[in-house]
Amino acid sequence: MFSIHCIMDTIIKLVSLTLILSTITIICLTIIIPIWIIYWRHVFKNRRKLNKKKNPSIGIFHPYCNAGGGGERVLWSAIEAIQKEYSKVKIIVYTGDLDAHPEKMLNKVKSTFDITLNPIEFIYLHRRKWIEADCYPRLTLLAQSIGSIYLGFEALKSYQPDIFIDTMGYAFTYPLFKYIGGCSIGSYTHYPTISTDMLRHVYRRVESHNNHRTIARNPFLSGAKILYYHLFAILYGLMGSCADIIMVNSSWTEEHINAIWKCPLKTHRVYPPCDIVRLVNLPLLSNAEKGGVIRIISVAQFRPEKNHQLMIRIMYELRSIIKDDLWKNIKLVLVGSCRNDDDKNRVKDMQDLSKYFAVDENVEFKLNLTYNELINEYQMSTIGIHTMWNEHFGISVVECMAAGLITIAHDSGGPRSDIIETQQGSQTGFLAWNAIEYANIIKHIISLSDDDKNNIINAARASVSRFSCETFEREFLRTVAPFFRPKLE
Repeated sequence: MFSIHCIMDTIIKLVSLTLILSTITIICLTIIIPIWIIYWRHVFKNRRKLNKKKNPSIGIFHPYCNAGGGGERVLWSAIEAIQKEYSKVKIIVYTGDLDAHPEKMLNKVKSTFDITLNPIEFIYLHRRKWIEADCYPRLTLLAQSIGSIYLGFEALKSYQPDIFIDTMGYAFTYPLFKYIGGCSIGSYTHYPTISTDMLRHVYRRVESHNNHRTIARNPFLSGAKILYYHLFAILYGLMGSCADIIMVNSSWTEEHINAIWKCPLKTHRVYPPCDIVRLVNLPLLSNAEKGGVIRIISVAQFRPEKNHQLMIRIMYELRSIIKDDLWKNIKLVLVGSCRNDDDKNRVKDMQDLSKYFAVDENVEFKLNLTYNELINEYQMSTIGIHTMWNEHFGISVVECMAAGLITIAHDSGGPRSDIIETQQGSQTGFLAWNAIEYANIIKHIISLSDDDKNNIINAARASVSRFSCETFEREFLRTVAPFFRPKLE
């Protein structure tokens, strides 16, 4: 009898709690949120009337602008192009790098990318933690996206631009700036927050950095995650479609964005800028000039999706299929920037992993190099390697090819669809899927004759002109021109 009363009491409490939460949700959706939207829309409309400017202003949303990766090269190259074409336009960058002084950041842009900019204004955002994945162990994509709205509102309150351009893929900020801030919206998307490939990965129950082993091994959890992904994809598509101009960095990204955002007529493929002019003119050094060492270089930020673990396993597999005398002359050089303590911990993990596989004497880590130091690393290397699954484009892949390295990339994403050609007669590099394939290809490259190597190198160098900084600048300015015509007339 007692147990029945306890069960009934628990059921009543659960029903009551459900009713309370439902009531609160209905009140929020029908009363509080609409009132909030109307109020702030009125506030920003009045603010725009009071702050009429002769020249337009651009707010660029890039909370990690001081990271020093490929996405940041796009940011700074875009700003450089705007400053050249529209010198009177005011440019504001929304950043969460609170410890970086503007002058310090611009100096880093010069040393890392060899880009010199005129002074720009930085708006510092204090709530960047709301978009960091570590804060959300569950429902990470949705939670980060909601967090980006909170961060975006901080940005909008700090400065209300005429044109808002997001260069990091935070699509949930677009309705905020468009319908409340009254801004024109531009988007440069490197990587869709969710893609059809991710859905297939979960459906096939494949373990990865964004599909934990526990979920991959449980059909019920996998089913729930598929449903969650599908619902999120619908919401993500609605947010992304609010952009007035959409730019994507590769045909792979374009395919996924068109499938989810469904705006093909306002979507433009603008390949990211790669500094190929200096690289394609680098003289090729002989093996003797490289000290007799066969250097395999990877250039990638130390983020989990870059899959540096695979590179260590490749070295382990390579050691088992080549002679000891040759192995002594092979070195894997991992070049990358560290954004924070998490990245530094990943480097430490990779160092420990290389010791575990007993390849640590053949693996070297080089962090936060300057641009000139990176150029030197390219010139001293023989093979370029990139291991990220579904890399959205692959700037470092292009740079390796331009520098005269024979390049191996993962057989997926941008490298496969846009960059590397594997057909004989026009081959520009190699594609691989797992550690054994990579190792066998490295062994094959080492055994190639000088003529065969030069054929691949020359074809690769000739193929990268479409990814130049000049091409990016021209295509970027052509795409965003509609933003400026009515405002500058």
